[in-house]
Amino acid sequence: MATDGTDTATFPEGDAEAELNPGLNKSFEVDPVSSEIAADKVQQNLERKENEKAKRDAAQTLKKTIIISAVIVAVAGAAFAITKKMKEK
Repeated sequence: MATDGTDTATFPEGDAEAELNPGLNKSFEVDPVSSEIAADKVQQNLERKENEKAKRDAAQTLKKTIIISAVIVAVAGAAFAITKKMKEK
């Protein structure tokens, strides 16, 4: 590292006015790496929720199909039993 003042990697000067009055500071910098990480995390959460919803929907559809089938079988059985009783009389 050069000590003759030609060093280009210096620490940036602070803005005392912006630091003391944060409400007046309307321009703020966004860290691109952090925002990418946050965006990726949000995207992963959305995908995970969509996958869980799809699994739940598939399970609900299966349950609904089984219940409807059971009701149809019960109604058909009752109809056959009633017609059998009617024929016996």
